[in-house]
Amino acid sequence: MGPLSGFKIIELAGIGPGPFCGMMLADMGAEVIRVERFSAAADSAATAPKDILARNRRSIAVDLKSPAGIETVMRLIEGADALFEGFRPGVTERLGLGPDQCLERNERLVYGRMTGWGQDGPMAQAAGHDINYIGLAGALHAMGRAGEKPVPPLNLVGDFGGGGMLLAYGLVCALLEVSKSGKGQVVDAAMIDGTSALMAMFYSMSASGRFHLERGTNLLDGGAHFYDTYRTKDDEHICIGSIEPQFYALLIEKAGLDAEKFAPQMDESQWPELKAELTNVFLTKTRAQWCELMEGTDVCFAPVLNLQEAAEHPHSKARNSYLQVDGVLQHAPAPRFSRTKAGEVKGARVPGEDSRAVLQEFGFSDAEVGQLEGDQVIAKV
Repeated sequence: MGPLSGFKIIELAGIGPGPFCGMMLADMGAEVIRVERFSAAADSAATAPKDILARNRRSIAVDLKSPAGIETVMRLIEGADALFEGFRPGVTERLGLGPDQCLERNERLVYGRMTGWGQDGPMAQAAGHDINYIGLAGALHAMGRAGEKPVPPLNLVGDFGGGGMLLAYGLVCALLEVSKSGKGQVVDAAMIDGTSALMAMFYSMSASGRFHLERGTNLLDGGAHFYDTYRTKDDEHICIGSIEPQFYALLIEKAGLDAEKFAPQMDESQWPELKAELTNVFLTKTRAQWCELMEGTDVCFAPVLNLQEAAEHPHSKARNSYLQVDGVLQHAPAPRFSRTKAGEVKGARVPGEDSRAVLQEFGFSDAEVGQLEGDQVIAKV
């Protein structure tokens, strides 16, 4: 099931963007096997089903500090299409699982590397998190209210959009190329690079003089009165994005605004005054009342919903956009395909839960598996 059905991918388990990449690939039908730390088998049993990022794949727990553990993973690699890891540059080389070592065992292997700063450059060995990568890439500077400090957009831009999704895209690109060349290669997916790619439109706008470096003063950063969030009478929020003239005209009509006063839509000098008036207008009704007036129209309107409310919205219900798996609310696989549909979503496994079954499928004998368990090279859960 799924468009990536038939591909076998080894995931050297990490945190954040790496597991997100694995989830994206597994949701599309790839057989992704998480290789986790031997010690993880003892401390994650209670939380495993709640880890949405680890869903839809099996787990083995291996002692990667032992030669036997490295050889165990190498035998998996021999039968895999791809591997990806999220360590600092040089870590897998020191373990004995670097690209050269793995490609020597499987010349068709696609080797994905997920880092913040990339495999080279003066920052390559520095620690960092999403906020640092998007800060250096110019994205964080652009996010926030005028006259105020930048606001971190959760860790959506660097870790997930510019990181995990970029790596998943890179792996699929390289897997397509293998079908032509028969040769594997290394995919260097750096969150700073992915974030820069996400900022492409704003570099274009800046080059044409349509983007100010002062945050909170632009079309899409809350500077415009017709593209922002507003508080409602019941202390909830709504958002509007009435950019196009016909949508803006409908906003004026639905909100009962003074058409003449609001006519100069793109006059940036009037945005603060018009925003102040629109702020007061939206405070006159509850969120539900504004939804009744505007939701589903071409105003480009939506209520600002929390996590639970989003799953309960009629549009989400109609599209089956959310699932309950092992009692955990989570998104359905995306994107959707007309023919190669994604299969049933399965919750995260306890680290090491599938060690024996996976190794046997990759050609290990019962005696070999028993020896590895007895030597504590793989965890027996």
